[in-house]
Amino acid sequence: MSVFAQICRRFAATWVLIVAISGVATAAYPQVTAFKQAVAETAARDKAVAAFYRDATYEPLWTGKGNKFRERRKALFKAMQSADDHGLSVDRYDVEKLKQILASAKTSRDLGKAEVMLSKAFLKYARDIQTGMVVPGRIDSGIVRKVPYRDRQKYLENFAKSAPSRYLKSLPPQTPEYARLMKEKMRLERLLAKGGWGDKVPASKSLKPGDSGNSVALLRNRLIRQGYLKRSSTQTYDTAIQKAVQKFQVDNGLAADGVAGKGTIVELNKSVEDRLKSVMVAMERERWTNMPRGKRHIMVNLTDFTAKVVDNGKVTFVSRTVVGKNQSDRRSPEFSDVMEHMVINPTWNVPRSIATKEYLPMLQKNPNAVSHLRLIDQSGRTVTRGNVDFTQFSTKNFPFDIKQSPGRSNALGLVKFMFPNRHNIYLHDTPAKNLFSREVRAYSHGCIRLHQPFEFAYTLLSRQESRPKDFFHKTLDTGRETQVNLEQHVPVHIMYRTAFTNAKGPVQYRRDVYGRDAKIWKALAKEGVVLRAVRG
Repeated sequence: MSVFAQICRRFAATWVLIVAISGVATAAYPQVTAFKQAVAETAARDKAVAAFYRDATYEPLWTGKGNKFRERRKALFKAMQSADDHGLSVDRYDVEKLKQILASAKTSRDLGKAEVMLSKAFLKYARDIQTGMVVPGRIDSGIVRKVPYRDRQKYLENFAKSAPSRYLKSLPPQTPEYARLMKEKMRLERLLAKGGWGDKVPASKSLKPGDSGNSVALLRNRLIRQGYLKRSSTQTYDTAIQKAVQKFQVDNGLAADGVAGKGTIVELNKSVEDRLKSVMVAMERERWTNMPRGKRHIMVNLTDFTAKVVDNGKVTFVSRTVVGKNQSDRRSPEFSDVMEHMVINPTWNVPRSIATKEYLPMLQKNPNAVSHLRLIDQSGRTVTRGNVDFTQFSTKNFPFDIKQSPGRSNALGLVKFMFPNRHNIYLHDTPAKNLFSREVRAYSHGCIRLHQPFEFAYTLLSRQESRPKDFFHKTLDTGRETQVNLEQHVPVHIMYRTAFTNAKGPVQYRRDVYGRDAKIWKALAKEGVVLRAVRG
């Protein structure tokens, strides 16, 4: 910054300060203290901080004399120094440097500068712990979630009129999920200090009931250390080991067949560090969604391949799902919206990307391909395919819409559930029922397919129909496309959690199907987040 610019900036800050204090610049100038002048200058570039101090007539929030200010500083330093309890970076707030600056402040101007530095550190910590340290949209294009950031000026104003420690403790998510994740984080940190779970199980072949030998002994030891099996000296894959494997499989979203196959062994061999990363990423994700979810809401966890209806904190319905395939243009995005209606006997309006990338090449080879689909021209008329030379079209100039009429073979099945959004994502039925029996169910173009769509519809309609099942089937039997509006709109949250909890039982772990959590961990680590081992 040039000398001239510095002079202009100081003059502007002085003028704002003078006017704010008295409203009469010439009379108030003698009252302008060096402390307040320094606060005004140092805060000038931060709109929220400058507005807070202007409204407070540049009085101190942190550096005044007396117990009130001492308690504020003490509470802030303690909170920032404990940030790693929440999976944040303690170094990010540079507490020791702040303490040194305070201790070495010799003039009122020094104290004014320190005052603003404390406010900025507080604001960084408050936003980090309440709504996340990293910005999701910068990590992966599929994370299109709107984070509920709070007003920065309000942070300062609310803190100023609150009990310091109580206010700071209120900032992290107050959900049972966050509390249970934090408890798991501390458990894993203690395990890490003790050396983890020991030797891995060889992944060269499957282990099954009746097998024996060193590999079975390593499997046994791994299960014991992870809490799935009581101490034993057996080297035979007996009933106890089989049941332990099944419990582990359930907790990790695997087919619970009691056989330690390749997939089970891969998950069993995950280290304490791996699980700790998943939990810390889940805590960051929980901060991104630190907002009311809705007394009734729908929770879709992409990694768990489930959709749940949650009423007053309790899961009242669960369905298996199929989610977007792990390809760049098919992965299901993460966001929240509101479900407004369902469509019974829906028409499938084929998305243009599918029409041009998948169906156009087929039509160019054979005009009668995909005969179950109708081509519609710009006038809304059905096109006679024999009159069209499809080879003249490309993905850019293909002039037709493609539709599939209602029916059991419709790609959307017999019902779809709409929460209008710019991503064109919704929940729906499907005729491809065989995919729901698979362990990993990532096959769709991005929308969420439901294994039990009718039961899902009954659950939603139960709030507005005395006999929801009868109502649904009466409408279905007409064969006509029918929109049924939900009298009470339902929030929908499409999540991605590789670590999540239930009210009872162990923490659940799932595979990072899209690799998004690995990216988030990398971003957190770049900001200074580290794994720690805690003895105790």
